[in-house]
Amino acid sequence: MPRHVSLPQAVDAVTFRLLNEWQRDFPLVARPFARIGRAVGLGEGAVIETYRRLVADGLVSRVGAVFAPRRLGASALAAVAAPPERLEAIAARISQEASINHNYQREHRYNLWFVVTAASRSHLDDVVAGIERDTGCGVIVLPLEEEFHIDLGFDLAAACGSRRAGRGAAAAPAAAIASDAACALSALERHLVAALQNGLPLVPAPFAEVGARAGLSEATTLGLLERWLEDGLIRRFGAVVRHHELGLEANAMCVWDIPDREVTDLGRKLAAEPAVTLCYRRRRALPDWPYNLFCMIHGSAREEVLAARDEIAARHGLDRAPHAVLFSCRRFKQTGACYVPEKECSHV
Repeated sequence: MPRHVSLPQAVDAVTFRLLNEWQRDFPLVARPFARIGRAVGLGEGAVIETYRRLVADGLVSRVGAVFAPRRLGASALAAVAAPPERLEAIAARISQEASINHNYQREHRYNLWFVVTAASRSHLDDVVAGIERDTGCGVIVLPLEEEFHIDLGFDLAAACGSRRAGRGAAAAPAAAIASDAACALSALERHLVAALQNGLPLVPAPFAEVGARAGLSEATTLGLLERWLEDGLIRRFGAVVRHHELGLEANAMCVWDIPDREVTDLGRKLAAEPAVTLCYRRRRALPDWPYNLFCMIHGSAREEVLAARDEIAARHGLDRAPHAVLFSCRRFKQTGACYVPEKECSHV
């Protein structure tokens, strides 16, 4: 089902290309913005200024690496059932953690949902324990068990029903990944991860600057990034857009309790649906949370998301299983993940 999005008036044809075409395949060269400028008919300085404006206006979160979370420490989706009268205070306590990069209110008894990304499982457990101690709310922790489509890119051309030329942002869903074990990084590599966490500096030679922060040459920095992309440590490299500000104002987390023997097959089918932006299997947290198959659907309006969800569920017979739809109400926090604590690399 096509999604129809009205982009902000400030997004002209060239700006649209900068938003859409370089969500992935960002040039890993010494002067990347100059290369992008040649492709869209702008000078290097104009490209940099446009990306700076998009970041300042909130349309782009950052330009940089999207790491595969299980390859760097530990990560999990988590939730609490916050009493309505304390919801904002509890959300503020959750958001203050540097290890938490997303924190949303959703329509469910479990009404605050957040992502914890930590340097280790023990650190993740400490963060969760601190939240439980300070809020008095039990936290359900749902680690990723199998990924079917986790990309975080949005094909704005498809969402707009546009026929504008361009490569587009969305990648085909990959086959389920059964194992992506954490990799051991050297101290200098961890320094580079730390230098990249908040995004690429929007300057003519960004990789030289990032490398200098990590104690690496520009050539070594580019070589490492290319290798990390090939190895899957970096999921994609490019502009990270904010879907809400770009007109995809409605989103729902759709969940099902699928028998374990069927979940992989159904997850792969669900991931291939154009309307599905994320799809994965997570560990159940019984008895409170029985669901193991998750997908995200984004759209411009609630009715559009529900129609897409119902159509997909009917096509694959999903609703024969227990299910729920959790629409997002409020966004309390959305930042890049913090994989390496800043204090660890404070000397860099």
